[in-house]
Amino acid sequence: MSEGVYKVPTPLNEPVRGFAPDSAERASLKRALEQVANTVAEIPNVIAGKHVFTGNTVDVCMPSNHKHVLAKLHVAGEKEVAAAVDAAEAARAEWAALSWDHRAAVFLKAAKLLETTWRDRVLAATMLGQGKTCHQAEIDAACELIDFWRFNALYAAEILQDQPPISNDNTWNRTDYRPLDGFIFAVSPFNFSSIALNLPTAPAYMGNTAVWKPAQTSALSCWVLMQILEEAGLPPGVINMVHGPGRPIGDQVLARPELAGLHFTGSTATFQSMWRTVGENLTNYNNYPRLVGETGGKDFILAHPTSDPVALSVAILRGCFEYQGQKCSASSRLYVPSNLWPEVRERVVAGMAEMKMGDPRDFSNFVSAVIDERAFKKHKSYLDYGRANAELVAGGESDDTVGWYIQPTLFRVDHPRNKLMTEEIFGPIATVYVFEPEQFDEMVKEVDEATPYALTGAIWGRDRLAIAKATEGLRSAAGNFYINDKPTGAVVGQQPFGGGRASGTNDKAGSALNLLRWTSPRSIKETFVPDREWRYPFME
Repeated sequence: MSEGVYKVPTPLNEPVRGFAPDSAERASLKRALEQVANTVAEIPNVIAGKHVFTGNTVDVCMPSNHKHVLAKLHVAGEKEVAAAVDAAEAARAEWAALSWDHRAAVFLKAAKLLETTWRDRVLAATMLGQGKTCHQAEIDAACELIDFWRFNALYAAEILQDQPPISNDNTWNRTDYRPLDGFIFAVSPFNFSSIALNLPTAPAYMGNTAVWKPAQTSALSCWVLMQILEEAGLPPGVINMVHGPGRPIGDQVLARPELAGLHFTGSTATFQSMWRTVGENLTNYNNYPRLVGETGGKDFILAHPTSDPVALSVAILRGCFEYQGQKCSASSRLYVPSNLWPEVRERVVAGMAEMKMGDPRDFSNFVSAVIDERAFKKHKSYLDYGRANAELVAGGESDDTVGWYIQPTLFRVDHPRNKLMTEEIFGPIATVYVFEPEQFDEMVKEVDEATPYALTGAIWGRDRLAIAKATEGLRSAAGNFYINDKPTGAVVGQQPFGGGRASGTNDKAGSALNLLRWTSPRSIKETFVPDREWRYPFME
């Protein structure tokens, strides 16, 4: 057995490639796109290291062309779900006993594999399966996930090195960072492959095993990334991947007494439902399960009258409409002063008119289709509502003939509590409320109180006193707060991500704070020469 106080390689944020015309990286990605598009993959469940094909399949289709089948997804039944939990439990002792450096090495190798030989295939699967442009796929499925795997190794090492101070020379106090006593249930969303993989792997750094249920609409990229973990040497049973509808799988897994934690990203309603289920099962568990969740948002941009209208307009265009607004952090409620609105409106409308929408394989497109029919119908209902109850500034069209296309849309409302300003839509639909410059302080209060969410938000302005006032007034309104920037694009190690209120438990993915939730510390005190007399001196 080797011994040493090991240091992990110093992590640096992975550079984002540009895919410029005629570049080698663009040509390579184009080849990968063609290969993935022309192959119908068979996506198994992965249980105890075995690829399990149930024969009960559903089609995984391109959002931009819903008749184009990318894969056949094998759905897990009760037997497979039970086997996945059993496999996680069976693998737990050996994985926990493995030294932290060997565990970290698996994910550091996976990061290198993703950076190099697997990168284009992962990006192609993400672009085609989840409707991302090459840029959005690059920053998500490649750069951010590489960052998660490399920075989490550093955070794990730092946590283990956090030990009690020396109090005297007769005792030695130590902290043993144990994994949780049970398995982790990781439930991931469709929109970020990096989040999907971080949910089961972050607990694994700390010695935990997991049952992982990806969203069916992101199954192709998740399967490719699971294969990277296998190539990196992840032992069987440490992460078990099961596919299928959320409620049946969730209810079965949450009923297991061995449940030690839930690592979740998705809708607020789903997380609240799972929390209730855990509460109802509380007396059946071996532990109190750790519940970690990042959920919905109604993210804001608030502009002070001194804001730069040019930069503000760019932030609106990118912050609202990149990846069709399908980001937890995407801004969808805008508060713009009347002195800036004419220019901001002109610039934003002009930018929206130039945005091309279509298949992500056409690199000139800025947006593509929303994820599936359910999302399309939801977004269309908000377009219908907006036409009847707001001013349509730009956009407003929808088309499901070929793909699930919702045109980037901007509404203007006369009241800041219009439901377009308060309800999460999760699509390329933004709404602006125009206020008078002297109402800025009132708007700070309105932004804070208008919705139950507190995920991301941005304040714009040149007036430092106003910025300071808004920063303080909106202290609880956003877990990730931006000054003169769009409220999207958090970077691992720089802006750890998460929000409060109805937006989640704010356990900050991309920092040591998240990894701390997946460890159960044990305090150890060793006394070298114990007392041999029970009486104390004061008794004399």
